[in-house]
Amino acid sequence: MSEHIIEALGLSQITIKDGKVVEVTEPEVEYCPLFDHHRGIKKLTKDVIAKNIQFRIDDFGMCTANRQLRMKDFLNFGISEILCTLLEKKEIDSVVMVLEGCGTVIVKEPELVQGIGGRVSGLVKTSPIPELFDEIGKDNIVDSKTAKINQVEGIKLAIKKGYKNIAVTVALASDIDGINKLKEENPDVNIYVFVVHTSKRTPEDARKLFDGCDVATACASKNIREIGDAESLKIVGQSIPIYAKTENGKRFLELRLEKIGGEKPKKDNPDLPYPLI
Repeated sequence: MSEHIIEALGLSQITIKDGKVVEVTEPEVEYCPLFDHHRGIKKLTKDVIAKNIQFRIDDFGMCTANRQLRMKDFLNFGISEILCTLLEKKEIDSVVMVLEGCGTVIVKEPELVQGIGGRVSGLVKTSPIPELFDEIGKDNIVDSKTAKINQVEGIKLAIKKGYKNIAVTVALASDIDGINKLKEENPDVNIYVFVVHTSKRTPEDARKLFDGCDVATACASKNIREIGDAESLKIVGQSIPIYAKTENGKRFLELRLEKIGGEKPKKDNPDLPYPLI
């Protein structure tokens, strides 16, 4: 049986088995501006979440063997869009990210990055879907037998394969120490950290994630927003800000802005997630 667990849509935990939503927990965030603007969802409830996830399963095969893996840009300024731009401009040569059915993978094609990261976030656990291995390349999967999620192991594999400018998406503060160690052990390799899925991070975890990243997205995180608003070298976006912690991160945001023609005008009262957690 194929089983996948995702945290999404207001930090609800959704369990999917064999292409069907079988369990949805109560969301901790009632309102997300992204889902309002793109889907017209004014309030996140268990029923709304179940229907949205089932729509994704039926539409592009999320968590199934029919998963469509490639996609063009969706948002002007999401993490996957930034990574696509960096690949196109050869600022990076690979991305370590997470895909349902494969776990941690190495990707170097912009449309694959967008199709993977732009469609699904917050993957907690997944199980192997062998039909996806060929398109990703089995040698680009950290563990095809278990589809485990381990971003530090993903970086190690990327280094072993000869990549020198590696971006990695990270959701867990516990990964930061391992990544910092890899940076020390491999001074000839650039490892750029993109922090994602930050809602409900503790003050301690938010601090560690922000200190260890180049770029971080705010999601509905009260703690990441407080740190990012005070300390970022550059901030893009208002409803869901994206923060640059380092000079490299600032340059990455500016490269994306250059591609899309600059920032949108600021709003006086931007819609924010509610509540921030």
